[in-house]
Amino acid sequence: MVALACLKSSAAKVAVTGLAIVALAMGGSQALAREWAGSPGNPGVDVDRGSTIALAEMPPEGRRTYDAIYAGGPFRYEKDGSVFGNRERLLPRASRGHYREYTVATPGSRDRGARRIVCGGERTAPQACWYTADHYASFRRIVEQTERR
Repeated sequence: MVALACLKSSAAKVAVTGLAIVALAMGGSQALAREWAGSPGNPGVDVDRGSTIALAEMPPEGRRTYDAIYAGGPFRYEKDGSVFGNRERLLPRASRGHYREYTVATPGSRDRGARRIVCGGERTAPQACWYTADHYASFRRIVEQTERR
């Protein structure tokens, strides 16, 4: 708040304070960075970093879920295939309904756990899929040695 001492008018101090409060309410600089990184021409934070995971590196449960997505099921959990809203804005921006989420089972977990695969595009022919092991806090694009057609 040292910057406020440099401002001479009360209106300017109120404006700067208001902006600071809004930034804090949005989660500080990380939320703003996510918003800017998710803007058109800059598709998303983790996507920009080129964060990927090879299908062969995924846990076996993830590979089974990935195969089931391309086969159209069956899926173990009722919410599998439901719309993923991308509220975290870590994936490229797309219209509502573009992304669908699927559970990657976690051995020993009593619920769905934190692991998911999120795919964008057609249900059985997604354009791209991402893996998250931390319930949407980060994503890694799934890459195969040979792309499916």
